[in-house]
Amino acid sequence: MQLKDEITTLAQLKNLSANFTKERDWEQFHAPKNLCMAMAAEVGELMEHYLWLTVEESSSLTANPDKKTQIEEELADVFLFSLQFANMTGIDIAAAIEAKVAKNASKYPVSKAKGRADKYTDL
Repeated sequence: MQLKDEITTLAQLKNLSANFTKERDWEQFHAPKNLCMAMAAEVGELMEHYLWLTVEESSSLTANPDKKTQIEEELADVFLFSLQFANMTGIDIAAAIEAKVAKNASKYPVSKAKGRADKYTDL
């Protein structure tokens, strides 16, 4: 099965991740606390690729095929742990994202936030 963003559902990814974990009997280690810590560790590994780079350098880093592969692997780790967290806590990711975008839309109305990077309290 070859997965692509355009055709793969979130449910398929959650199932892929859950099956991988189940086959290895790793659910016993996947308490929410541990999964959060694993996500943070993987984000740190992703950040390492960008540490000390200029904005321009960071924007073109994935033009290097070897670097892109390394970055893809770290991003996949972050996402896989996020999927596992959702699986273990019963969180519907799509519903959570939809609710968060709606909340952010009210905090950052286009009329005030467009083209600005200010926190909503400073708009």
